Amino acid sequence: MRVLMFGWEFPPHISGGLGTASYGLTKGIVSLKDTEVIFVVPKAWGDEDQSAVRLIGANNIPVAYRRVYYHGLKREITTYEVQSEIIPYTDPEEFWKLTKKREELQKSILVHTNQEGKIDFTGRYNGNLLDEIYKYSIVAAVLASELEFDIIHAHDWLAYPAGISAMEVSGKPLVIHVHATEFDRSGGNVNPDVYNIEKRGMDAAAKIITVSNRTRDIVISKYNINPEKVETVYNAVEPVDVAEHLHVRKGFDEKVVTFLGRITLQKGPEYFIEAANKVLKKMKNVRFVMAGSGDLMERMIRRAASLKITDRLHFTGFLRGKDVFTMLAMSDVYIMPSVSEPFGISPLEAMMSNVPVIISKQSGVAEILKHAVKVDFWDIDAMADAIYGILTYPALSGEFIKNGRDEVIRIRWENSARHVRQIYEEVISKHKQ
Repeated sequence: MRVLMFGWEFPPHISGGLGTASYGLTKGIVSLKDTEVIFVVPKAWGDEDQSAVRLIGANNIPVAYRRVYYHGLKREITTYEVQSEIIPYTDPEEFWKLTKKREELQKSILVHTNQEGKIDFTGRYNGNLLDEIYKYSIVAAVLASELEFDIIHAHDWLAYPAGISAMEVSGKPLVIHVHATEFDRSGGNVNPDVYNIEKRGMDAAAKIITVSNRTRDIVISKYNINPEKVETVYNAVEPVDVAEHLHVRKGFDEKVVTFLGRITLQKGPEYFIEAANKVLKKMKNVRFVMAGSGDLMERMIRRAASLKITDRLHFTGFLRGKDVFTMLAMSDVYIMPSVSEPFGISPLEAMMSNVPVIISKQSGVAEILKHAVKVDFWDIDAMADAIYGILTYPALSGEFIKNGRDEVIRIRWENSARHVRQIYEEVISKHKQ
Protein backbone atom coordinates (compact mmCIF):
# COMPACT_ATOMS: atom_id res chain seq x y z
CA MET A 1 0.00 0.00 0.00
CA ARG A 2 1.34 3.42 -0.94
CA VAL A 3 0.08 6.54 0.85
CA LEU A 4 0.35 10.06 -0.56
CA MET A 5 0.48 12.18 2.59
CA PHE A 6 0.28 15.98 2.87
CA GLY A 7 1.48 17.82 5.96
CA TRP A 8 2.47 21.39 6.68
CA GLU A 9 5.70 20.67 8.54
CA PHE A 10 8.22 17.91 9.19
CA PRO A 11 11.00 17.72 11.83
CA PRO A 12 13.30 19.38 12.54
CA HIS A 13 11.37 22.34 11.04
CA ILE A 14 8.34 22.38 13.31
CA SER A 15 6.48 24.99 15.34
CA GLY A 16 4.21 22.79 17.44
CA GLY A 17 2.65 19.39 17.97
CA LEU A 18 1.40 19.04 14.39
CA GLY A 19 4.85 18.29 12.99
CA THR A 20 5.72 15.99 15.86
CA ALA A 21 2.52 13.99 15.46
CA SER A 22 2.82 13.77 11.67
CA TYR A 23 6.38 12.49 11.97
CA GLY A 24 5.59 9.96 14.71
CA LEU A 25 2.60 8.54 12.88
CA THR A 26 4.50 8.37 9.58
CA LYS A 27 7.35 6.41 11.18
CA GLY A 28 4.81 4.07 12.73
CA ILE A 29 3.01 3.49 9.43
CA VAL A 30 6.14 2.69 7.42
CA SER A 31 7.20 0.22 10.11
CA LEU A 32 4.20 -1.90 9.11
CA LYS A 33 4.58 -4.55 6.44
CA ASP A 34 4.03 -3.51 2.81
CA THR A 35 3.26 0.13 3.58
CA GLU A 36 5.01 3.09 1.97
CA VAL A 37 4.50 6.81 2.59
CA ILE A 38 5.27 9.71 0.26
CA PHE A 39 5.18 12.77 2.50
CA VAL A 40 4.73 16.18 0.84
CA VAL A 41 5.55 19.46 2.60
CA PRO A 42 5.43 22.99 1.15
CA LYS A 43 9.18 23.37 1.51
CA ALA A 44 11.86 20.73 2.02
CA TRP A 45 15.06 22.06 3.58
CA GLY A 46 17.25 19.03 2.92
CA ASP A 47 18.10 18.13 6.52
CA GLU A 48 14.92 16.18 7.31
CA ASP A 49 15.13 12.55 8.43
CA GLN A 50 14.19 10.54 5.33
CA SER A 51 15.32 7.14 6.60
CA ALA A 52 11.76 5.91 6.84
CA VAL A 53 9.88 8.09 4.37
CA ARG A 54 10.20 9.65 0.95
CA LEU A 55 9.92 13.38 1.55
CA ILE A 56 8.94 15.74 -1.27
CA GLY A 57 9.05 19.52 -1.06
CA ALA A 58 6.39 21.29 -3.11
CA ASN A 59 9.07 23.90 -3.79
CA ASN A 60 11.03 21.28 -5.76
CA ILE A 61 8.26 20.29 -8.19
CA PRO A 62 8.25 21.92 -11.67
CA VAL A 63 4.81 23.25 -12.52
CA ALA A 64 5.48 25.68 -15.39
CA TYR A 65 3.42 25.14 -18.52
CA ARG A 66 1.24 22.57 -16.77
CA ARG A 67 -2.46 22.66 -17.44
CA VAL A 68 -4.07 22.18 -14.04
CA TYR A 69 -7.78 22.46 -13.30
CA TYR A 70 -8.69 23.01 -9.65
CA HIS A 71 -12.26 22.66 -8.43
CA GLY A 72 -13.81 26.07 -7.90
CA LEU A 73 -11.80 27.83 -10.60
CA LYS A 74 -13.53 28.74 -13.84
CA ARG A 75 -10.53 28.21 -16.07
CA GLU A 76 -7.33 26.23 -16.30
CA ILE A 77 -4.13 27.66 -14.88
CA THR A 78 -1.01 27.90 -16.99
CA THR A 79 1.02 30.57 -15.16
CA TYR A 80 1.88 30.79 -11.46
CA GLU A 81 3.18 33.35 -8.98
CA VAL A 82 4.11 32.98 -5.29
CA GLN A 83 4.83 35.92 -2.98
CA SER A 84 3.64 34.54 0.34
CA GLU A 85 4.83 32.68 3.38
CA ILE A 86 3.57 29.99 5.77
CA ILE A 87 1.71 30.44 9.07
CA PRO A 88 0.89 27.04 10.60
CA TYR A 89 -0.41 28.50 13.88
CA THR A 90 -2.20 31.82 14.31
CA ASP A 91 -5.00 33.27 16.38
CA PRO A 92 -7.99 34.98 14.67
CA GLU A 93 -6.85 38.53 15.49
CA GLU A 94 -3.38 37.96 14.04
CA PHE A 95 -4.83 36.13 11.02
CA TRP A 96 -7.06 39.03 10.05
CA LYS A 97 -4.26 41.56 10.49
CA LEU A 98 -2.21 39.60 7.99
CA THR A 99 -4.89 38.72 5.47
CA LYS A 100 -6.40 42.20 5.33
CA LYS A 101 -3.10 43.52 4.02
CA ARG A 102 -3.67 41.71 0.73
CA GLU A 103 -6.52 41.74 -1.72
CA GLU A 104 -9.20 39.13 -1.27
CA LEU A 105 -8.39 35.85 -3.04
CA GLN A 106 -10.00 35.89 -6.48
CA LYS A 107 -11.63 33.06 -8.43
CA SER A 108 -8.42 32.48 -10.38
CA ILE A 109 -4.87 32.26 -9.06
CA LEU A 110 -2.07 33.87 -11.07
CA VAL A 111 1.42 32.96 -9.92
CA HIS A 112 5.00 33.16 -11.18
CA THR A 113 7.51 30.33 -11.17
CA ASN A 114 11.26 30.60 -10.89
CA GLN A 115 13.69 29.87 -13.74
CA GLU A 116 13.34 26.15 -13.08
CA GLY A 117 9.57 26.31 -13.41
CA LYS A 118 9.04 25.75 -9.66
CA ILE A 119 7.06 27.64 -7.04
CA ASP A 120 9.21 29.30 -4.38
CA PHE A 121 7.84 28.44 -0.96
CA THR A 122 9.72 30.26 1.79
CA GLY A 123 9.00 27.96 4.71
CA ARG A 124 8.81 30.89 7.13
CA TYR A 125 5.87 31.65 9.36
CA ASN A 126 4.48 34.98 8.24
CA GLY A 127 2.78 36.25 5.13
CA ASN A 128 -0.40 35.46 3.26
CA LEU A 129 -1.73 32.16 4.51
CA LEU A 130 -4.59 31.51 2.09
CA ASP A 131 -2.45 32.13 -1.00
CA GLU A 132 0.15 29.70 0.30
CA ILE A 133 -2.39 26.99 1.01
CA TYR A 134 -3.92 27.11 -2.45
CA LYS A 135 -0.57 27.22 -4.25
CA TYR A 136 0.34 24.14 -2.27
CA SER A 137 -2.80 22.54 -3.67
CA ILE A 138 -1.68 23.36 -7.22
CA VAL A 139 1.51 21.40 -6.71
CA ALA A 140 -0.53 18.61 -5.12
CA ALA A 141 -2.51 18.27 -8.36
CA VAL A 142 0.72 17.98 -10.36
CA LEU A 143 2.09 15.31 -8.04
CA ALA A 144 -1.17 13.37 -8.03
CA SER A 145 -1.12 13.22 -11.81
CA GLU A 146 2.39 11.76 -11.87
CA LEU A 147 2.71 9.49 -8.82
CA GLU A 148 1.31 6.02 -8.17
CA PHE A 149 -0.51 5.65 -4.84
CA ASP A 150 -3.55 4.01 -3.27
CA ILE A 151 -4.87 6.58 -0.82
CA ILE A 152 -4.41 10.24 0.18
CA HIS A 153 -3.91 11.40 3.77
CA ALA A 154 -4.00 15.14 4.62
CA HIS A 155 -2.93 16.45 8.04
CA ASP A 156 -4.94 19.37 9.43
CA TRP A 157 -6.75 22.18 7.62
CA LEU A 158 -3.65 23.68 6.03
CA ALA A 159 -3.29 20.55 3.91
CA TYR A 160 -6.97 19.82 3.20
CA PRO A 161 -7.08 21.78 -0.11
CA ALA A 162 -3.97 19.90 -1.28
CA GLY A 163 -5.60 16.59 -0.38
CA ILE A 164 -8.82 17.53 -2.19
CA SER A 165 -6.89 18.65 -5.25
CA ALA A 166 -4.97 15.36 -5.36
CA MET A 167 -8.23 13.44 -4.92
CA GLU A 168 -9.94 15.25 -7.80
CA VAL A 169 -7.02 14.68 -10.16
CA SER A 170 -6.36 11.03 -9.25
CA GLY A 171 -9.77 9.73 -8.27
CA LYS A 172 -8.20 8.09 -5.20
CA PRO A 173 -9.95 8.27 -1.80
CA LEU A 174 -9.05 10.96 0.74
CA VAL A 175 -8.58 10.59 4.50
CA ILE A 176 -8.17 13.77 6.52
CA HIS A 177 -6.56 13.96 9.97
CA VAL A 178 -8.02 16.55 12.35
CA HIS A 179 -5.32 17.58 14.82
CA ALA A 180 -7.30 20.67 15.86
CA THR A 181 -10.35 22.62 14.75
CA GLU A 182 -10.92 26.35 14.40
CA PHE A 183 -13.07 26.13 17.54
CA ASP A 184 -9.97 25.01 19.48
CA ARG A 185 -7.63 27.61 18.03
CA SER A 186 -9.96 30.61 18.22
CA GLY A 187 -11.69 30.11 21.54
CA GLY A 188 -15.04 30.33 19.76
CA ASN A 189 -14.27 33.43 17.64
CA VAL A 190 -14.27 31.32 14.48
CA ASN A 191 -12.61 32.57 11.31
CA PRO A 192 -15.11 31.85 8.50
CA ASP A 193 -12.42 31.22 5.88
CA VAL A 194 -10.71 28.62 8.03
CA TYR A 195 -14.02 27.02 8.96
CA ASN A 196 -15.02 26.74 5.31
CA ILE A 197 -11.73 25.05 4.40
CA GLU A 198 -12.17 22.61 7.28
CA LYS A 199 -15.80 21.92 6.36
CA ARG A 200 -14.96 21.32 2.71
CA GLY A 201 -12.19 18.90 3.68
CA MET A 202 -14.49 16.99 5.99
CA ASP A 203 -17.22 16.76 3.37
CA ALA A 204 -14.77 15.57 0.70
CA ALA A 205 -13.06 12.94 2.85
CA ALA A 206 -14.06 9.30 2.79
CA LYS A 207 -12.98 9.08 6.43
CA ILE A 208 -12.05 11.59 9.13
CA ILE A 209 -9.46 10.74 11.80
CA THR A 210 -9.57 12.78 15.01
CA VAL A 211 -6.92 12.79 17.73
CA SER A 212 -9.43 12.45 20.59
CA ASN A 213 -13.09 11.84 21.29
CA ARG A 214 -13.31 15.46 22.35
CA THR A 215 -12.27 16.52 18.85
CA ARG A 216 -14.55 13.89 17.32
CA ASP A 217 -17.54 15.41 19.13
CA ILE A 218 -16.64 18.88 17.83
CA VAL A 219 -16.36 17.59 14.26
CA ILE A 220 -19.75 15.90 14.47
CA SER A 221 -21.64 18.71 16.22
CA LYS A 222 -20.01 21.86 14.83
CA TYR A 223 -19.45 20.70 11.25
CA ASN A 224 -22.56 18.51 10.90
CA ILE A 225 -20.64 15.35 9.97
CA ASN A 226 -22.09 11.81 10.07
CA PRO A 227 -20.68 10.10 13.20
CA GLU A 228 -19.99 6.92 11.21
CA LYS A 229 -17.49 8.86 9.12
CA VAL A 230 -15.38 10.01 12.11
CA GLU A 231 -12.97 7.77 14.02
CA THR A 232 -10.59 8.57 16.87
CA VAL A 233 -6.94 7.54 16.74
CA TYR A 234 -4.99 8.78 19.74
CA ASN A 235 -1.54 10.29 19.36
CA ALA A 236 1.49 8.74 21.02
CA VAL A 237 5.06 9.59 21.94
CA GLU A 238 8.50 8.77 20.57
CA PRO A 239 10.69 6.74 22.99
CA VAL A 240 13.30 8.97 24.60
CA ASP A 241 16.68 8.09 26.08
CA VAL A 242 16.21 9.92 29.36
CA ALA A 243 19.69 8.97 30.59
CA GLU A 244 21.43 11.39 28.20
CA HIS A 245 19.62 14.32 29.83
CA LEU A 246 20.14 13.31 33.46
CA HIS A 247 23.51 15.06 33.70
CA VAL A 248 21.76 18.45 33.42
CA ARG A 249 22.33 20.64 36.46
CA LYS A 250 20.04 23.52 37.39
CA GLY A 251 22.74 25.64 38.96
CA PHE A 252 20.39 26.45 41.85
CA ASP A 253 18.72 24.47 44.62
CA GLU A 254 15.12 25.26 43.78
CA LYS A 255 12.12 23.48 42.30
CA VAL A 256 11.11 24.14 38.67
CA VAL A 257 7.56 24.16 37.30
CA THR A 258 7.35 24.25 33.50
CA PHE A 259 4.77 25.35 30.93
CA LEU A 260 5.90 24.21 27.48
CA GLY A 261 3.84 25.18 24.46
CA ARG A 262 2.63 28.02 22.29
CA ILE A 263 1.78 31.12 24.30
CA THR A 264 -1.67 31.56 22.80
CA LEU A 265 -5.27 31.71 23.99
CA GLN A 266 -5.76 28.00 23.33
CA LYS A 267 -2.95 26.95 25.70
CA GLY A 268 -4.14 28.91 28.75
CA PRO A 269 -0.85 30.62 29.72
CA GLU A 270 -2.63 33.20 31.87
CA TYR A 271 -3.92 30.45 34.19
CA PHE A 272 -0.36 29.16 34.59
CA ILE A 273 0.79 32.61 35.72
CA GLU A 274 -2.11 33.09 38.13
CA ALA A 275 -1.48 29.65 39.66
CA ALA A 276 2.24 30.46 39.91
CA ASN A 277 1.42 33.61 41.84
CA LYS A 278 -0.66 31.64 44.34
CA VAL A 279 2.08 29.03 44.85
CA LEU A 280 4.74 31.71 45.35
CA LYS A 281 2.71 33.14 48.22
CA LYS A 282 3.13 29.79 50.02
CA MET A 283 6.68 28.78 49.07
CA LYS A 284 9.70 30.68 47.79
CA ASN A 285 12.11 27.95 46.68
CA VAL A 286 10.42 27.47 43.30
CA ARG A 287 10.85 28.93 39.84
CA PHE A 288 8.28 28.90 37.02
CA VAL A 289 9.31 28.59 33.38
CA MET A 290 7.18 29.50 30.37
CA ALA A 291 8.89 27.81 27.43
CA GLY A 292 7.42 28.79 24.10
CA SER A 293 6.44 31.71 21.91
CA GLY A 294 3.20 33.20 20.66
CA ASP A 295 1.01 36.25 20.35
CA LEU A 296 0.26 36.45 24.09
CA MET A 297 3.88 36.47 25.27
CA GLU A 298 4.12 40.22 25.75
CA ARG A 299 0.84 40.25 27.65
CA MET A 300 2.06 37.43 29.90
CA ILE A 301 5.29 39.29 30.64
CA ARG A 302 3.30 42.40 31.58
CA ARG A 303 1.02 40.34 33.84
CA ALA A 304 3.99 38.75 35.60
CA ALA A 305 5.44 42.22 36.11
CA SER A 306 2.18 43.53 37.56
CA LEU A 307 2.18 40.61 40.03
CA LYS A 308 5.85 41.35 40.85
CA ILE A 309 6.96 37.76 40.22
CA THR A 310 9.32 38.32 37.28
CA ASP A 311 12.27 37.23 39.44
CA ARG A 312 10.54 33.84 39.78
CA LEU A 313 9.06 33.50 36.28
CA HIS A 314 11.30 32.92 33.27
CA PHE A 315 10.52 33.07 29.54
CA THR A 316 12.80 30.92 27.37
CA GLY A 317 11.26 31.41 23.92
CA PHE A 318 10.47 28.53 21.58
CA LEU A 319 12.29 25.25 22.27
CA ARG A 320 12.72 22.32 19.91
CA GLY A 321 14.47 18.97 19.72
CA LYS A 322 16.91 18.17 22.53
CA ASP A 323 16.29 21.52 24.20
CA VAL A 324 12.77 20.34 25.06
CA PHE A 325 14.03 17.31 26.93
CA THR A 326 16.82 19.28 28.58
CA MET A 327 14.16 21.64 29.93
CA LEU A 328 12.06 18.70 31.11
CA ALA A 329 15.11 17.16 32.79
CA MET A 330 15.37 20.33 34.88
CA SER A 331 11.66 20.29 35.78
CA ASP A 332 9.96 18.99 38.90
CA VAL A 333 6.42 19.53 37.55
CA TYR A 334 5.04 19.96 34.05
CA ILE A 335 1.71 21.71 33.58
CA MET A 336 -0.57 22.03 30.54
CA PRO A 337 -3.52 24.32 31.43
CA SER A 338 -5.02 24.34 27.92
CA VAL A 339 -8.42 25.92 27.42
CA SER A 340 -9.12 23.60 24.49
CA GLU A 341 -6.54 20.96 23.61
CA PRO A 342 -7.47 18.39 20.93
CA PHE A 343 -4.80 16.04 22.30
CA GLY A 344 -1.49 17.29 23.75
CA ILE A 345 1.71 15.32 23.15
CA SER A 346 3.94 17.32 25.51
CA PRO A 347 2.54 15.73 28.73
CA LEU A 348 3.54 12.34 27.32
CA GLU A 349 7.05 13.66 26.67
CA ALA A 350 7.18 14.95 30.25
CA MET A 351 6.08 11.62 31.69
CA MET A 352 8.65 9.88 29.50
CA SER A 353 11.20 12.21 31.10
CA ASN A 354 10.15 11.23 34.65
CA VAL A 355 8.28 14.47 35.35
CA PRO A 356 4.88 14.52 37.13
CA VAL A 357 2.24 16.25 35.01
CA ILE A 358 -0.82 18.39 35.64
CA ILE A 359 -3.21 18.68 32.69
CA SER A 360 -6.53 20.37 32.06
CA LYS A 361 -9.67 18.29 31.88
CA GLN A 362 -10.33 20.09 28.59
CA SER A 363 -7.54 18.17 26.81
CA GLY A 364 -7.82 15.07 24.65
CA VAL A 365 -4.87 13.41 26.35
CA ALA A 366 -6.87 13.42 29.59
CA GLU A 367 -9.03 10.71 28.00
CA ILE A 368 -6.19 8.19 28.07
CA LEU A 369 -3.95 9.18 31.01
CA LYS A 370 -4.59 7.79 34.48
CA HIS A 371 -1.47 8.88 36.33
CA ALA A 372 -1.76 12.61 35.83
CA VAL A 373 -3.44 15.31 37.88
CA LYS A 374 -6.47 16.64 36.00
CA VAL A 375 -7.99 20.04 36.76
CA ASP A 376 -10.31 22.46 34.98
CA PHE A 377 -8.23 25.06 33.13
CA TRP A 378 -10.01 27.90 34.93
CA ASP A 379 -9.57 26.45 38.43
CA ILE A 380 -6.33 28.14 39.43
CA ASP A 381 -6.86 27.19 43.10
CA ALA A 382 -6.91 23.47 42.25
CA MET A 383 -3.97 24.00 39.91
CA ALA A 384 -1.94 25.74 42.62
CA ASP A 385 -2.85 23.07 45.18
CA ALA A 386 -1.67 20.33 42.80
CA ILE A 387 1.63 22.10 42.14
CA TYR A 388 2.20 22.69 45.85
CA GLY A 389 1.38 19.09 46.74
CA ILE A 390 3.74 17.54 44.19
CA LEU A 391 6.58 19.90 45.14
CA THR A 392 6.09 19.45 48.88
CA TYR A 393 5.55 15.70 49.23
CA PRO A 394 8.33 13.57 47.67
CA ALA A 395 6.32 10.35 48.04
CA LEU A 396 3.48 11.80 45.96
CA SER A 397 5.89 13.00 43.29
CA GLY A 398 7.60 9.61 43.25
CA GLU A 399 4.32 7.79 42.67
CA PHE A 400 3.46 9.99 39.69
CA ILE A 401 6.94 9.53 38.23
CA LYS A 402 6.96 5.74 38.51
CA ASN A 403 3.39 5.06 37.44
CA GLY A 404 3.44 7.77 34.77
CA ARG A 405 6.56 6.35 33.14
CA ASP A 406 5.11 2.83 33.15
CA GLU A 407 1.88 4.14 31.61
CA VAL A 408 3.36 6.25 28.84
CA ILE A 409 5.78 3.63 27.49
CA ARG A 410 2.72 1.67 26.36
CA ILE A 411 1.39 4.61 24.32
CA ARG A 412 3.32 3.92 21.12
CA TRP A 413 3.05 5.23 17.57
CA GLU A 414 3.10 1.67 16.22
CA ASN A 415 -0.30 1.06 17.85
CA SER A 416 -1.74 4.26 16.38
CA ALA A 417 -0.28 3.35 12.99
CA ARG A 418 -1.96 -0.07 12.99
CA HIS A 419 -5.29 1.62 13.66
CA VAL A 420 -4.72 4.06 10.79
CA ARG A 421 -3.70 1.18 8.48
CA GLN A 422 -7.03 -0.53 9.25
CA ILE A 423 -8.84 2.68 8.31
CA TYR A 424 -6.90 2.83 5.04
CA GLU A 425 -7.89 -0.74 4.18
CA GLU A 426 -11.56 -0.10 4.91
CA VAL A 427 -11.61 3.09 2.82
CA ILE A 428 -9.82 1.50 -0.13
CA SER A 429 -12.11 -1.53 -0.04
CA LYS A 430 -15.26 0.64 -0.06
CA HIS A 431 -13.80 2.83 -2.79
CA LYS A 432 -13.22 -0.16 -5.06
CA GLN A 433 -16.75 -1.40 -4.49
